Amino acid sequence: MDSEGASSESSSSGDQLEKWTEEQDELKKKLIAYDDFTWKLSSSTELSQGSEILKYVGGVDMSFCKEDSSVACACLVVLELPSLHVVHHDFSLLRLHVPYVPGFLAFREAPVLLQILQKMRDEKHPFYPQVLMVDGNGILHPRGFGLACHLGVLAHLPTIGVGKNLHHVDGLNQSEVKQSLQLQINEHEQTITLVGNSGITWGVGFRPTLSSLKPIYVSVGHRISLDSAVEVVKITCKYRVPEPIRQADIRSRAYLQKHQTESFKELAVRPPDQTEP
Repeated sequence: MDSEGASSESSSSGDQLEKWTEEQDELKKKLIAYDDFTWKLSSSTELSQGSEILKYVGGVDMSFCKEDSSVACACLVVLELPSLHVVHHDFSLLRLHVPYVPGFLAFREAPVLLQILQKMRDEKHPFYPQVLMVDGNGILHPRGFGLACHLGVLAHLPTIGVGKNLHHVDGLNQSEVKQSLQLQINEHEQTITLVGNSGITWGVGFRPTLSSLKPIYVSVGHRISLDSAVEVVKITCKYRVPEPIRQADIRSRAYLQKHQTESFKELAVRPPDQTEP
């Protein structure tokens, strides 16, 4: 590529990032970081006759083809509490046309996840989730607005961000968090509050079992407080990863494996499902 072409591509990329940043900032103004729902956990001490109980918890994840990372399978599952049985799942195979850019994952993954949620809502599905867990961060994000926030605001749905790795923001350090949790083993503590140098609480590091040395990182997505988010995560964890996200991961991988041969052929000729915003 000549220097003029490289310069043009760099300028285009810069323009795109600027556009995404502006959109992110606008959506962030709509973020609700407190409990904005009518349901209660079955363990709540505030239950009264006629109280709406949290019964349906959703989880979303995406799997990618090893041979071509632009070919993906998005999956939404809904689990029923307290059994954690899967009562609904749906998939979407697609070719992604938006590149992965650190800090802007939502612009790559949110559109297809929103489509699956909207389909369920349009059908007035009885198992539409009351809260959604997202394989990705909420406010625990370099710009304070990760995939869980983005998806929650656009879907107007309570969302919880669950990350397997810690974003190093505001002085937070993954190795130090793990060391702190390790020291708490004998104190039977499963959580550590993630407070940055600024004094901002970004989320919680959580060990589903006392023997687990690898925490997950829980943060507010939208329309839910951190305390409530952690409680929902606790009641949905059978293993390290909360069951709604774990099932979405397992099922999206299996679906992609089963259909990837035919999907290659279809996606090669199908008009793009997704274009850059």
